[in-house]
Amino acid sequence: MADKVLTVCPYCGSGCQLHLLVDKGQVIGAEPAGGRTNEGTLCLKGHYGWDFLNDPQILTARLRKPLIRKNGVMEEVEWEEAIQYTAERLLAIKEKYGPDSIMGTGSARGPGNEANYVMQKFMRAVIGTNNIDHCARVCHGPSVAGLTYSLGDGAMSNSIPEIEHSDLIFVFGYNAPETHPIVARRIVAAKQRGAKIIVCDPRMTETGRISDMWLPLKGGSNMALVNAFGHVLVHEGLYDKRYVEANTEGFAEYVESIKKYTPEYAEGITGVKAADIRAAMREYAKAPTATILYGMGVCQFSQAVDVVKGLASLALLTGNLGKPNVGIGPVRGQNNVQGSCDMGALPNVYPGYQDVTDSTVRKKFEKAYGVELPRKKGYPLTEVPHLILKENKLKAYYIFGEDPVQSDPNAAELREALDQLEFVVVQDIFMNKTALHADVILPSTSWGEHDGVYSSADRGFQRIRKAVEPQGDVKPDWAIISEVATAMGYPMSYANTEEIWDEMRSLCPLFAGASYQKMEEQGDVQWPCPTEDHPGTPYLYKGNQFSTPSGKGRLFACEWRPPQEQPDEKFPLVLSTVREVGHYSVRTMTGNCRALRQLSDEPGFIQVSPEDGADLNILDGEIVAISSRRGRIMARAQISDRVQQGATYMTYHWWVGACNELTADFLDPVSKTPELKYCAIRLERIADQAQAERDVHESYQRIRKQMNVQEAVLADRVTR
Repeated sequence: MADKVLTVCPYCGSGCQLHLLVDKGQVIGAEPAGGRTNEGTLCLKGHYGWDFLNDPQILTARLRKPLIRKNGVMEEVEWEEAIQYTAERLLAIKEKYGPDSIMGTGSARGPGNEANYVMQKFMRAVIGTNNIDHCARVCHGPSVAGLTYSLGDGAMSNSIPEIEHSDLIFVFGYNAPETHPIVARRIVAAKQRGAKIIVCDPRMTETGRISDMWLPLKGGSNMALVNAFGHVLVHEGLYDKRYVEANTEGFAEYVESIKKYTPEYAEGITGVKAADIRAAMREYAKAPTATILYGMGVCQFSQAVDVVKGLASLALLTGNLGKPNVGIGPVRGQNNVQGSCDMGALPNVYPGYQDVTDSTVRKKFEKAYGVELPRKKGYPLTEVPHLILKENKLKAYYIFGEDPVQSDPNAAELREALDQLEFVVVQDIFMNKTALHADVILPSTSWGEHDGVYSSADRGFQRIRKAVEPQGDVKPDWAIISEVATAMGYPMSYANTEEIWDEMRSLCPLFAGASYQKMEEQGDVQWPCPTEDHPGTPYLYKGNQFSTPSGKGRLFACEWRPPQEQPDEKFPLVLSTVREVGHYSVRTMTGNCRALRQLSDEPGFIQVSPEDGADLNILDGEIVAISSRRGRIMARAQISDRVQQGATYMTYHWWVGACNELTADFLDPVSKTPELKYCAIRLERIADQAQAERDVHESYQRIRKQMNVQEAVLADRVTR
């Protein structure tokens, strides 16, 4: 009979608990557990996303040994050599160019909170820089900045289970069935209970199909629509006057900013009918409880922070904060993107969202770490290519659990930047596109092979547990980082993850009471949890006490700005990146799971409207060529009546159909998040489909061969 190991799914921010079934040292299945957010249910990835632990090598092979590039070729070495080499190179670069010449990342893709805490400590105390960032920069960075400004905390105000008890759910730029199926289940349950569903999205999503109202706005018009919503609430007297007067600030300025954004004016920008704008806000305002949920359709624009503030203002205007079953929910994408932020893997805050420029906070961390810490904010990772190629400021990059060549925009420029660096460290579980540019590769344990804590999207700390022994000569991420630190002259040693966790919470008032023991007893602990006898906080701002400097919510509106790259005669269509239900992030995990791989494969799809398909004489399923001002790729056409004419959509998981060869690196000025939801492209039919299919196959096999590094490294492959 198989053993059952209770842990947390590694695939999205829902934080679903599951049991891994282990027999004779191998995972053979997964079963749902009774976690707070999933309550005995799992999605496809939860049920079938464990297979990569057995290394079936469908897509690429697990990294088994440390590798160093010698004479242009990656060679296996022992750990002692890899650690010493890494330490010596980093020390030399720090000595020659200064600590700010080195960049590091955290990782939201499986290592856990403790590893991220150790990594930020390494960058700040050992390297001596605040140049630490992670993939929240390309997703929910605007949530952290925008909600912190408006409400005081950059996280979901309420809990995932509360969604189904809300009287109205307002979904903006968020496709829960594809990204968070368990959250989608809550939305469906709310509908069954009688809740109204309003969806703002250019595409007809699955949530749109069950909605009471679908507002198909034009891509890139978010701010104009949100301003118009505010205009209706104010000018029709639908806002909660007493709440606004008692609990908010900036109302007069807000009213002036939205003055011209009548529904009729906004219709000309957004394409949404003025009558529908009014109807949506009348429903939202009259609902006893209302919840706003949003995702990448808000965050991945160059005006994202403004829109987040604007959405928060709608909740403030109607008093939908500070109580159960209401609020605003940025539903985090990757499993621990909330946790990586919690742990200070950001260039402007220590763990617990404590400002690096606050001298009192800095002195506390200096005392704990025993060294003087840097005083200025660090670089965001989306500026790395510019900092290398244009400003010559970065010389080394320690990439921990990230694959920016696959996940970040303008991939060609990023590859060029990595090749110009003097030293690149990649620490990961699989070979990936970024690792092809590494000077040293440090292989780590995976989810299922180590202990730790994840943070769910609704601020819930939960334990992850080791289920199987790792195969190969690999180490936990926190141990690798600690060994590099020690080799650089800063002794860092921990007995286990709980010791790391206890050090972290001793420095973070928000998390101080969230002990391992409490997580064991309660199942999870939602922060804030300031003391040992505090149970945690299901919803924020109780009593309408906001975490802003004044204690009041800040209302905000501003002028709409169009996306920074517009279609033209040469590139007449607009591309938006999206996700799909069966794959996760850069696909190295899910792509190595047999069941998930059956759902779809290379070169991926580009969704196209029937009108554009007909104009270009493209048939459903054909291989097409897609180009932008930055690159050219191939993908399979998917003709869909859910897509508006002029718009196209691609998932970013694929190697051959890598849409980030096309995307632009225009950034939000505050969060530095790229505009992945809008760039201009050209779509072309390929006449010789047989040759196109061969080209796709050959490209795929060529990349797979690169990912396998070299035959010597893979000599100990597990039999398939």
